[in-house]
Amino acid sequence: MKDIKLRIKSVENTMQITKAMELVASSKLRKAKARAERTRPYFELLHKALTDISGAGADFTSPFTAKRPVKKTGYVVIAGDRGLAGGYNSNLFKAAAAHMDGREVVVLPIGKKAVEHFDKLHIEILTREYAVAEGVGNDECGEIAELLTQTFLEGGFDELYIVYTEFISMLSQQPHVLPVLPLQADPDAEPAAGGPTGLVIYEPSGEAVFNQIVPPYVGGLLYGAMSESLASELGARRTAMDAASKNAGEMIEDLNLRYNRARQGAITQEITEIVSGAEAQQ
Repeated sequence: MKDIKLRIKSVENTMQITKAMELVASSKLRKAKARAERTRPYFELLHKALTDISGAGADFTSPFTAKRPVKKTGYVVIAGDRGLAGGYNSNLFKAAAAHMDGREVVVLPIGKKAVEHFDKLHIEILTREYAVAEGVGNDECGEIAELLTQTFLEGGFDELYIVYTEFISMLSQQPHVLPVLPLQADPDAEPAAGGPTGLVIYEPSGEAVFNQIVPPYVGGLLYGAMSESLASELGARRTAMDAASKNAGEMIEDLNLRYNRARQGAITQEITEIVSGAEAQQ
């Protein structure tokens, strides 16, 4: 009975922790979703500008759109800083491994779990400066974008992908691989109907403006992916902690039942011993 009582107390303490973590994740999740929604207009505006410039003339050229033989592929892999989030990190690493299969790669990991994972695999890492995902904000995304675009221009890698987790709903998060460089113009993009197409003149040239926009565009993509990943991690952690709290409640019910049975057995044994002793004295 004493062992069962101690076990019940231990599970109750654990359930208090999981409930607290669930509440914290729920609180942060609302902010993360709002942050992800705020980044979309910025990204869409930059994307439209890039599409307009690249589709303005047949003679348009840029090192960011030129295809070249792929010798090495760059990846930005966004994972979490800690566990207790169900399959959030493991599912992301499986998706990354499937896409990297057969390629020579260099990785820029974001998040402690990502750095640990690729260190174990002995994969080339571009930088470990952004090992804490919670510390990567808008300014850091701009720095990462400058590093990635400069490395791409210098031939450090020939194509670039972002591996992150897309937030679909509170109960569903899907790993996603997003192609970033080289940029591809949308061949199906058409001017808006209902009037003549406006003529936009870029100074000093469309190519110069395009090349200046690309790093902020990549930074916007990174910031959006970071926002999606953060919301996904919090959603996965909330779901995992909710399931853990429910399991703890079921364990407590089972332990209470076992405790009551043991207590009833002890009382029955005491009554039997008293009755037996009384009968022996008669």
